[in-house]
Amino acid sequence: MKVEYADITETRKRLTIELPSAAVDAEIDRLTSRLSRTARVPGFRPGRVPERVVWQRFKDDILHDVAHDLVPQALDDALRERGLEPVDTPDVRDVVVEPGRPLTFVATFETVPPFDPGEYRGIALRRRAVAVTEDEVDQAIERLRQRAARFEPVEGRPLAAADWATVDLERQPIVGGEAAGEAERHEDVTIDLGAEANPPGFSDHLIGLGAGARAEFRIDYPADHPVAQLAGTAVRYGVAIKAIKQRVVPELDDEFAKDLGSFASLAALRDGVRADLAHEAAREADRALREDLLATLAARVPFAVPDSLVERELDRRVEDLARRLLDQRVDPREAGIDWNEFRAAQREAAAESVKAALALDEVARREPVTVGDEEVAQEIARFAERSGRSADAVRAQIAKDGGEARLREGLRREKTMDLLLANAAVTPAGGGAA
Repeated sequence: MKVEYADITETRKRLTIELPSAAVDAEIDRLTSRLSRTARVPGFRPGRVPERVVWQRFKDDILHDVAHDLVPQALDDALRERGLEPVDTPDVRDVVVEPGRPLTFVATFETVPPFDPGEYRGIALRRRAVAVTEDEVDQAIERLRQRAARFEPVEGRPLAAADWATVDLERQPIVGGEAAGEAERHEDVTIDLGAEANPPGFSDHLIGLGAGARAEFRIDYPADHPVAQLAGTAVRYGVAIKAIKQRVVPELDDEFAKDLGSFASLAALRDGVRADLAHEAAREADRALREDLLATLAARVPFAVPDSLVERELDRRVEDLARRLLDQRVDPREAGIDWNEFRAAQREAAAESVKAALALDEVARREPVTVGDEEVAQEIARFAERSGRSADAVRAQIAKDGGEARLREGLRREKTMDLLLANAAVTPAGGGAA
């Protein structure tokens, strides 16, 4: 076998491979002989078809099968001899196979060249400050107050700007100055008169009306209205007021703290909120430290990463966003997302993520870091608990999707991250090395 190797770029390679004619002819003879025992040809008994007849009738099929049998093995041998590991399936083209002639083809593929990740023990990192101000505590408690607000019915007065109204609503487009089409009707709609999302001037038509009153009015939407379907249009609204409510926020006192749970006083609530904020700030500092470490590792990869790996990372990001939308009961197809634009916006970050992953893999090889079956089982159990499924069901799904290798790869990278962080030179936000 003859092999010509060429570097197209640092990561893209080409192999031109030639198999000797003797190997081609031997495979042709083998396949032709086998087919002569099974082929059905008019005028000949099964198993008695002469090989020359088989060759004449099935030449194209035989040559196709010859290439199908010989090319993959020849390519695997050539890659193994040169220690090359494609990151994706090689692109095989220009296959030429004829009896009495060498079989030739060209394979192009992407690979990760060897590189030095540098000194990875003692990487200098700076931990972000974990501090909680009293203003942040106040803001968090105010959010709790707003969430604890209740609605109380209002009687004896008309709607005011801060009220909430329960209404029956009609909506009808205006075309050429006249209402057109059948009106949309909705019953028992709750409207916050102070909401910025209300149609322009909508609340002004309701303020001052009492329960039982009805209003009919026109809204002209501006050309720059954020809802494209409404921009530059006019709509007739009919609104019947059924009930008026006001939103009452609880007083900030010990009783409010007790209503929230196991807090004996407002001071105890403040302590609990402060502790929760500090815990979240510490978690955020941990996340930031890991991101800084990954950015440091990515900067040590001296080449543009293979496009196929970037595309794979972009696929993962698309799948992750789609999954999060589904968790929020939003159909990704109806979310109004331009997925091509999303991929374009994520490309640079995806390339950096791939670089960091390659650096982690290189460190893992040098240490070496391994993942045992027990660790895989524990990860499957954790995933099963989070998803509310059995571990056996999760394991079966992973096996069906061929995902165990990806699971092990992810765990290996996480263990490598932990190793690097444990050996990093971390400077606290306000002092010397930790």
